[in-house]
Amino acid sequence: MTDSPKTLPDAALSTAPHASIESQRSELQSRAHHTSVQRVYLIRHGETAWTLTGQHTGLTDIPLTEHGRETAKRLEPVLTKLRFDLVLTSPLRRARETCELAGLGERTHVDADLVEWNYGDYEGLTSKQILAIDPGWFLFRDGCPGGERPEDVGARVDRVIARARSLRGHVALFAHGHFSRVLAARWLGLPVVSGSHFILDTATLNILSYSQGVPALKRWNARLKV
Repeated sequence: MTDSPKTLPDAALSTAPHASIESQRSELQSRAHHTSVQRVYLIRHGETAWTLTGQHTGLTDIPLTEHGRETAKRLEPVLTKLRFDLVLTSPLRRARETCELAGLGERTHVDADLVEWNYGDYEGLTSKQILAIDPGWFLFRDGCPGGERPEDVGARVDRVIARARSLRGHVALFAHGHFSRVLAARWLGLPVVSGSHFILDTATLNILSYSQGVPALKRWNARLKV
């Protein structure tokens, strides 16, 4: 896994022996301004046939159900009122459709780092089926044979976070369940395995931001009402 980006305010201070107090203060104030205003809007795609059946959907490219499309549309009144410096989506159809139905399709860029966990040999299987084959299996710790290891997903997530933090303004990300759970953990500086603690439903709105310069979750697993 790549190193986690430094996020605490005092980590932004230069440690160079000849750095002036004024330059260090200016650097800290700039970082504080950035972290006090930026929000990353993380959206999991809408419902698919496989989310209904509990099948692991990694790189299988399936569309949203009609209900998934309806719930994705509920995001539009919220997201189209906001100004984003960057909108990114996974190249997979279910994420792209969610982005388009949320009203941000014309402003988005595709980023392959946002794809779902590659489940390899476990693609299309339910957790019950996997555990029958591999008792004690735990995705966030073990990864998938023929697919990605936790550190592989963590490296992709860290690149997305670094890209978002390189900007000052808001960012919107349209992605997937397990990927997004890892992103929440890494945003907070936690290991990939901690993503297991962040339950995430389809078509939910999540906001990652800062509290007094410290990475924080402002909203998680929030459903939008009709």
